[in-house]
Amino acid sequence: MQLHGKAKRVVIYIGERDRFGGQPLYMALLEMLKKEGAAGATVVRGIAGFGAHSRIHTASIMALSEDLPLRLEWIDTPQKVAQLLPRVRRMVDDGLITVEEIEVVQYAAGRRTDPLAQQVGEVMRQDVVTVRPDTPVAELVRLLLTEGYRSVPVVAENGRLSGLITDGDLLRRVGLTTRLDLQETLPAETIRTQFARWQSEKLTAKDIMTTSLITIRPSSLLREAVEKMVTHGLKRLPVVDEADRIVGWISRVDILRNIEYHHPVSATEHMPPRQGKTISELMYKDVPVVLPTAKLEEILQAIERTQRRRVVVVDEERRVLGIITDGDILRRSQRRQHTGLWQRLRAVIAGEERPLVTLPDAQETAADLMSAPVITVQENVPLPEALRLMLQHGIKRVPVVDENGRLVGLLGRGSLLQGLLR
Repeated sequence: MQLHGKAKRVVIYIGERDRFGGQPLYMALLEMLKKEGAAGATVVRGIAGFGAHSRIHTASIMALSEDLPLRLEWIDTPQKVAQLLPRVRRMVDDGLITVEEIEVVQYAAGRRTDPLAQQVGEVMRQDVVTVRPDTPVAELVRLLLTEGYRSVPVVAENGRLSGLITDGDLLRRVGLTTRLDLQETLPAETIRTQFARWQSEKLTAKDIMTTSLITIRPSSLLREAVEKMVTHGLKRLPVVDEADRIVGWISRVDILRNIEYHHPVSATEHMPPRQGKTISELMYKDVPVVLPTAKLEEILQAIERTQRRRVVVVDEERRVLGIITDGDILRRSQRRQHTGLWQRLRAVIAGEERPLVTLPDAQETAADLMSAPVITVQENVPLPEALRLMLQHGIKRVPVVDENGRLVGLLGRGSLLQGLLR
């Protein structure tokens, strides 16, 4: 399972004599946490101490106690702690419980000679935010556009996966795309009104979810997950058991994180949205660029300089010819099975220094790897027009050009939506 970055540490102070359900309380707590999929917990025994009853418990030779103090430490994701802490509190009648935020810098079961031979269940995220088929669109707007989730699985009451909703589904299927596909540009106020209308109507997750899904089993190897992502152009896969009940979630980022034994401290899947009211304010200006003749090593170095996970291919006049994402490289490169390539891309996502990895020479160039033609937008167009172009062509990031067609920035859909909603 995944445990990186911000986490919670729960410390439980109890006594050796404390019991629950006919067994020592510390064992009952450990067994419950393990059964519920907690990341890990440890019990240590103290040599002396006192608590709410003001009795000193000691392990000295002169006063040997049969009720020594115990300290149980449990570290997990904030979501898992929020889920299980109420049960812990009900089990602990006499004791002290504290919770604090910590930073996890490494959580690993050991070194692997072939990281892609790991099972999906060892790497997947177990804490998945899901919705029911009858969840109102207003809640989906909150999760996908306000809370920043990329995708939300839809599950039935029995836990079986019924569908999937992305932020793109939300925009396309509740009527906004139809309005934006018109030739005229809608004012931002009209779009805000449309968001408000969704919340007043009785549209639910069932009305807009995608039901044709690509899934994977927890027993499958990471290599199979990679092949499915590359073949179908996906960034993440729901993990389901034999009964099609969702048990986890695995993304390309999760796989990249596990290429090496030492995990990154603060890897994120995407850059945070920028704030502003115009395209010039919302776009990123430090865009990595290469010429169409650039080789793979030069492309990787351009991506590593800004950690944007994509590079724009331009001509000598800086006019846009194509765009190359990390997904394009993994899908089209002759070196896509080379572990060194995965290590390089993982370091970009993690914000780490470039690993000392040399890739074998390849004859492919940026012209071979890029996606083209590329939709661009001028920096002075209204925000709704830029959103119309993104939705019409199914893209999440668009190069921004000046009046002469030269590249000046890169606009992401997250930043654009933030600007519209503000």
